[in-house]
Amino acid sequence: MSYFSKEDIIKVKRLDLYTYLKNYNVDELVHFSRNTYVTRSHDSLKISNGMWYWFSQNIGGKTALEYLIKVEKYSFTEAVSHLLNCLEINPTLENRPIIRKNKNKLVLPKRNVNNDIAISYLEKRGIDREIINYCIYNETIYEDINNNVVFIGADYSSIIRYAGIRGTKGVRYLKDAYGSDKNYSFKINAVENSDTVHIFESAIDLLSFATLLKMNNKNWREHFMLSLAGVYNPSAKIEESKVPSALKTFFNHHKEISNVVLHLDNDKAGISSASAIKIALSTSYNVINNPPLYGKDYNDYLLRTLQYNKLQKTDIGDRIWH
Repeated sequence: MSYFSKEDIIKVKRLDLYTYLKNYNVDELVHFSRNTYVTRSHDSLKISNGMWYWFSQNIGGKTALEYLIKVEKYSFTEAVSHLLNCLEINPTLENRPIIRKNKNKLVLPKRNVNNDIAISYLEKRGIDREIINYCIYNETIYEDINNNVVFIGADYSSIIRYAGIRGTKGVRYLKDAYGSDKNYSFKINAVENSDTVHIFESAIDLLSFATLLKMNNKNWREHFMLSLAGVYNPSAKIEESKVPSALKTFFNHHKEISNVVLHLDNDKAGISSASAIKIALSTSYNVINNPPLYGKDYNDYLLRTLQYNKLQKTDIGDRIWH
């Protein structure tokens, strides 16, 4: 049985839900109105003024610990261990020493001496090694000194303007580096001129789709691929939704684009976002909605496909052997 010191318990109980999600699971945090947020998985779970309440289930609290136990169904031991691991990987903004930074200046995570852990992590997520090497060679992916994967976005003068950080140590950790500009998110350019861009919520989904193309003997660099760097939140009135900033910037520099293919997540937020983007673009572009056939997102789809292919090969091998 795990033992936690009194100091450990006090430390994790200080962590409120908003701070936890913002620092360690930002994709789950969705802005609702002014200072109110909801979670992506539970749109009736509201977070405001340091408290949270899940209206559909009539439960609430203040801390991330309570949320993990009551909502995510962690045991007390699992929840405390998870939060301590989070705090070890990356202290919350509230616990860090105050460092004066130039407003809007991107602060890139320091590079590790190699990319070994980042490569291993991406391969475990099913990403093809050739695609990983391509990104590392072009300096759009690297490993930081905390062994996180860093996804880079540059402007059209090749100046780095965005860095998305994803943890590799089993703890869900997603955030943007300080000063990141989401107008210039992670992308892979077409090898030649193309009139089509494929759109994804995350860099991992983009790389997963590229891997699926390669697995099917297709040119994974035939068309542009662009990540929106997180969840896109449409307006309450879907017809009033604006084009995501990363996509708008991309269009400004690629007038040749006429086709947009959406590969957003297969959940309520992803379906709503795809509908809003399709409405916003429909008068100027041919928009195709192409969510994953199976699973929540394209990485889930990729992993399921790899597992299926592995089982098929095993089955064939058994039949040949017998």
